[in-house]
Amino acid sequence: MTAQKTWDALADEVRAWIADDPDPRTAAELTALLARAEAPTDQGSPLEQEAAATHARAAREDLADRFLGLLQFGTAGLRGAIGGGPNRMNRAVVIRAASGLGAYLLGELDGVSPAPRVVVGHDARHGSLDFARDTAAVLTAVGIEVLMLPPQLPTPVLAFAVRHLDADAGVMVTASHNPPQDNGYKVYLGGRVVTDAGQGAQIVPPTDSAIAAEIARVPSVSAVPRAAEGWTQLDQTIHTDYRAEVATLADPAVDAATAADLRIVLTPMHGVGGETARQVLTAAGFTDLHLVPLQAEPDPDFPTVAFPNPEEPGAIDLAVALAQEVDADLVIALDPDADRCGAAFVDPRRRTHAGPGAAASDGWRMLHGDEVGALLGTVAAERSAGVEGGVLANSIVSSRLLSRIARGAGLEHAQTLTGFKWISRVEGLVYGYEEALGYCVNPAGVRDKDGISAALLLASLAARLKTAGRGIVDVLDDLARQHGLHLTDQLSARFTDLAKIPEAMARLREHPPVTLAGSPVLTVIDLAEGYDGLPGTDGILLLAQDDTRVIVRPSGTEPKVKCYLEVVLPVEADAPFETVGRARGAARDRLDRVRADVAAALGI
Repeated sequence: MTAQKTWDALADEVRAWIADDPDPRTAAELTALLARAEAPTDQGSPLEQEAAATHARAAREDLADRFLGLLQFGTAGLRGAIGGGPNRMNRAVVIRAASGLGAYLLGELDGVSPAPRVVVGHDARHGSLDFARDTAAVLTAVGIEVLMLPPQLPTPVLAFAVRHLDADAGVMVTASHNPPQDNGYKVYLGGRVVTDAGQGAQIVPPTDSAIAAEIARVPSVSAVPRAAEGWTQLDQTIHTDYRAEVATLADPAVDAATAADLRIVLTPMHGVGGETARQVLTAAGFTDLHLVPLQAEPDPDFPTVAFPNPEEPGAIDLAVALAQEVDADLVIALDPDADRCGAAFVDPRRRTHAGPGAAASDGWRMLHGDEVGALLGTVAAERSAGVEGGVLANSIVSSRLLSRIARGAGLEHAQTLTGFKWISRVEGLVYGYEEALGYCVNPAGVRDKDGISAALLLASLAARLKTAGRGIVDVLDDLARQHGLHLTDQLSARFTDLAKIPEAMARLREHPPVTLAGSPVLTVIDLAEGYDGLPGTDGILLLAQDDTRVIVRPSGTEPKVKCYLEVVLPVEADAPFETVGRARGAARDRLDRVRADVAAALGI
């Protein structure tokens, strides 16, 4: 096929999509792109012609990307940049997705009465309200009962509502911690569709493929019926019920005076979790609470952060600055939909002479996700003592420390693939986490990660420790003495050219490092072939003689390759503070060397 015919076919596809687009804004966007792509390039001076050709070529490349195919529906639902075209997040794509989900639910519950029930929620991102309303309109039109959450509530409230309201499915319109130009669509199943331990969790294969097949059958947006009304708008009772559920997690050993003595700085990172978290924490007695003013209210542009993710460098700088100003004990950072929770504290070992008032001089540092995972794991182990069949679970890329905490407490441990859709399905789960700041501390109420519940437990732990004259670092040291010092970190490489990701993975498979920080690599496992009873997934596991472990995998939600690094050093059971500190320094040095070896192997 000639280039001209290829463009003619694409242009026809663009025109057909514009004619079917229910949103005048994205239709106009595509119309303008098409006009630039087809603008004359043979008029004016040579320089003007060259400029016109450059603009036309850029417009055609943009359209080619937008029309690569329909935005893929998978276990993360939908997620992508907002814009016109099938390979973007927009009303046309969402209407098709809602139609496919409706067809799937009606097929699963064919002949069963009453009709399927679906809860729909949304965050404050650009387009979220429109996408939620379109979903409600499509599902209502085919006879599905739709319950719409109050506006701009956190994802954990939606996950709670699916179980609390005995819904067969839930839809949350959010892109979580993605950049501001993105939006997304998470799907949960429960009620009569999923009745096992995964009831109320996000979808997993083959459900994603079944829904995607139904979406593919939608001939056009204009063919999808949409109701003008008929869904139920829930009032704030569901929000009250969620907060009451979280309140059941409050530590009985933390009375009002103990809680009030802990000074907390909270940032919702311009997201929708601030007010809910504030109400939960103050109800538990944590009244000395300071929200970061510039990040307290929902703002879809996330103006103070490059990426609205507590893990990203600089994301919690404003929170730490406020913590220094008010002499806080703890910083809690939620991601924009509040299903993740980060924390920072003053680590005495990090104090330096970097300058008066500097964060480094005061010793403020953010806890790694695995550190928070271990801290909450100890809380879960204490609370689950004597629970027969109780299981602590984490993803394969998270630290191995949780398995040792579980064993020490007489509990079971389970390892899963990456993602809470897998962790949430563990039978007997009492606590689960993944290192990317996701913690499921109340699986009976929320079968997903919940940053607000995790924040309450972290605050309770910090308050209890403060009263006893101890701190978070003391608990981490105790864990090192009991189970060995586990230090983890992550190396990430962001790609603008997605084709480079499989190339990097292929390079590592062909030429894995032979040593990690000088220790021979004894085991190289291609996770695509399955590992330790887990199904295959794209990733590589390296295990060195000194128990250093590295797992490399492409991100499921971002254009990244992620490398998860862990070193383990033995620590004497009676090692003093200084000795544990030296061990941490040695582990950090080793981890830095491992990072360099992995970066070299990946060519990043």
